[in-house]
Order: sequence, then structure tokens, then C-alpha cells
Amino acid sequence: MKYNPIKKILILVTILAVPGFLYYLLQEKGKNRYRPLSIFGPKQIAKTFHSVRGKQVPDTIYHVLPNFNLVNQNGTKVNWETYKGKIVLFNLFYTKGNTPGMQAANQSMAKFAQSYANNSMVHFVGLTIDPSTDQPAQLQQYLSHENKHPAKWDLLTGDTATVKHLIGQGLLLDAVKTMVQGQPKFTFSNMFVLVDTEHRIRGYYEATNAEALSKLDDEIKVLIAEELRNVKDGR
Repeated sequence: MKYNPIKKILILVTILAVPGFLYYLLQEKGKNRYRPLSIFGPKQIAKTFHSVRGKQVPDTIYHVLPNFNLVNQNGTKVNWETYKGKIVLFNLFYTKGNTPGMQAANQSMAKFAQSYANNSMVHFVGLTIDPSTDQPAQLQQYLSHENKHPAKWDLLTGDTATVKHLIGQGLLLDAVKTMVQGQPKFTFSNMFVLVDTEHRIRGYYEATNAEALSKLDDEIKVLIAEELRNVKDGR
């Protein structure tokens, strides 16, 4: 067989190049490049900057939920310090409401509470839109009737102005009270709202939409991964 030095050189180059190429793929393509969740609500550009790959990028000031002082079904005072370091899933409800939409929301929230019962990073909060009626005793009875998970799920009530502010200016949801034949009637956003540890809104999900609930379950996991990564990176 005729000796071919060029062919031998090409084979040698290939052998030497493959390990380096594989290393590049593992380093660059093998990284977890999941897309972070969006941040909802009004935002503004700050006067400060941070560095990204050597470039100065303006910081963004995002909408955050305001602090609050409310009480749960046990009469225990609750504020953001109570949920420090936790991802919180909010929804609106009232104990006198018995609509199909609210029933579906309760069932879905119960499933989420059960699924994440052993995950200390996630907590669930129902915020009453009828605080004048829904006092701790009513909330506790409602909790028992709905067979929820009290260790993972708080039902909150308190001063009407505080509740209204948290709903409208914090969660950016609607809740309107009207009187029909002398009885209060509420029209409200039947949504789940996913909030991160910095009190920023990361997602809205229709409580009666199966596809939206499946997306919510996925995005809770994505947000958990994001929070864990931030802790690891010291952010």
C-alpha cells in the first residue's frame, strides 16, 4: 500500500481536535440555559448600572408588592417577614362565594398545596375580598371545610383599606363590590399570581384553565431553580 503522509496528518489532527471540540460543547452548550420568567407590572430605568460581559447596562426598577399587616385564619399577624425567602402563590376568594369558578380555584390550590407540601420554598396565600365578613373564625371554618393544608396555606384578612391596596396596587388585580337586592356581590379576577422572594410578580394564571395550571406548575419549578441559583451565586 502506498504511504500517504497527508492522510496520516489529517487523522492525527482529527484525533487531537475532537477532545477540544467536545469540551467546548460541554462547557458552552451543556449549561442550563433555561429562560427566566418574565417580571410583570410597571417598571422604570434606574440611574445605576450593572456589568454584563463587560458592558454597562442600566438597572431596572421593577414593580413589587407593598408590605402589609394582616392576620391569617389563626389570628396570627402576617407580613412579608412571615414569607421571607419564600415563593408565594396568591389568589382571591371570599367565604360566601360558592361559584363554580371559585370551587375550581380551591380544588386547584389544594392540589398545589399537596404537591408542594414538602417544599419549604413555596407557600400559598388566599386573600379575602370581603374582609368585613371574613374574620379569622370564618376563615378557619372555611379552611376546615375546604380540606386545605393549613401548614402551607394561609387565608388572610384584615383592614379593608390594606386588603384593597394589596389587591389593586400590589397584585394588580380587580375586585369590585356591588349591592344586589341588599346583598353584596363581588366581581373579581379569578387568577393565581406567582410572586418571587423579592415580591415581584412572575406570572398570572387563570384558575379555571387546565393549560394555564399546567404552565403554572412548570413555572413554579423554574422559579425554584432560579431562586436556588441566585442563592448559589450570592445574588
